Amino acid sequence: MARQAKAAKSLNTKQVRDAEATQAMILAAAQEEFAQHGLTAARTEAIAAKTGVAKSMIYYYFKDKEGLYQAVLERSHSDLVQTSLQLDLDHLSPEAALQTFLTALLDCVSRNPKLPMIMFHEAVQNQGQYYKRSRSLSIDKVLVNILERGVTTGAFRKLDPFQSAINIMGTCLFYFIGIGNIQHYPQGNKLLSKAMLEQHSQEAIALILAGVRKT
Repeated sequence: MARQAKAAKSLNTKQVRDAEATQAMILAAAQEEFAQHGLTAARTEAIAAKTGVAKSMIYYYFKDKEGLYQAVLERSHSDLVQTSLQLDLDHLSPEAALQTFLTALLDCVSRNPKLPMIMFHEAVQNQGQYYKRSRSLSIDKVLVNILERGVTTGAFRKLDPFQSAINIMGTCLFYFIGIGNIQHYPQGNKLLSKAMLEQHSQEAIALILAGVRKT
C-alpha cells in the first residue's frame, strides 16, 4: 500500500509538472501572437500550431481566447509588479526612488521586450478594457507617487505628476514599440542587443532625471 501511495503521488506530481510546462509553453507562444496581432486578430489556431498543443487543450486551461489573453497580460507584468513591490522606495529620496524605479522598469522590459507591443495593441484595440483588470495599474501609481513626493518636497520642479508619468513611460517604452521602424536605421538591427538595451536605459534615465530636476 505504501508503494502504491508513493507511486500515485509521484504520478500526480509529474502530471502537475507536465501541466505547468504545457501552460508555460502556451503562454509563451500566445505572448508572441498577441504582441504581433493584438487580441482581435490573434488566432488560437496559430498558437496551437506553434506549440503542438491541441486547440481544445488551450481552451481547457484558459477557457477561451480572452482568458488566454488575460493570462498573458498577468504573466507579462508579473516580473515588473513583483519587482516594484520589493523596491522599498519610500526610504529613498525622490530622485533616488525615481532612478531605482526606472532602472527596474527598463530591466524588466528588456527581459520581456514583447510587453510594450502587447500594451500598444491593448490600448488601440480594446481601449484598455483588459489592462484595467490587471495588476499593472499599480506600476503607474508607484511612478505618480514618486513624482508627487518629489514636487511636494521641492526635489523636483513644478510639474503635473500624471502628465509627467505618461511622458516618462513613453520615453522608456517607445523604444520597444517603434522597433519595426527604428530597425531600418544603420544601427537599428542591434536594438535588442545587451549593449544597446543598456545604452537605452542609461540615456532614458538621464533624460528623465534632467527633465524633472529643478534648474
